[in-house]
Amino acid sequence: MQPHPRHAGSAPVAIIIMGVSGSGKSTLGAVLAQALACPFLDGDDFHDAAAIAKMSAGQPLTDEDRWPWLDRLGRAMSQSLAAGGSAVAACSALRRSYRDRLRAAIAAPTRFVLLDASPAELQRRLDHRSDHYMPASLLGSQLATLERPGDDEAATLLPAGDSPRQLRDAALSWLRATESPIDRASRTSGH
Repeated sequence: MQPHPRHAGSAPVAIIIMGVSGSGKSTLGAVLAQALACPFLDGDDFHDAAAIAKMSAGQPLTDEDRWPWLDRLGRAMSQSLAAGGSAVAACSALRRSYRDRLRAAIAAPTRFVLLDASPAELQRRLDHRSDHYMPASLLGSQLATLERPGDDEAATLLPAGDSPRQLRDAALSWLRATESPIDRASRTSGH
């Protein structure tokens, strides 16, 4: 697949791969950013030490724990977008209020891709993951917190069980379909 970088002059867009732990956000985010020839930011890298310690101890984060994290990630996305083009991030973005906070911090068109999987599949993935601070015991609290994007949000749902390549291709198709006519014309004309 050929990269689909945005050309100078087209509007920047932020793409957030969202979902609960174990859904494959970082994997899809990395391959999508590579296809778009743009930066990838992993939301896990923006948690502070206290939040990581809390999650490592099996304690779910509160909204008060999440606000500064979302603000840091939103600012980093804005900085990436200021350099021109698109940026992709992996972030749970479980509640609408979290997505609203990210949209406000990013101040550019923001698209969300929700990776959806059954609780059993997510549990299987987490049980076999040893290189992450998020314990499998927090899956239930994440699933209880998850608010699926509403029809009025720029979001799509993809099955997390698909291969990274299938997910990348589906996300690219959806992103192209959601481009504004001006962006589409700019991309196809090469301006």
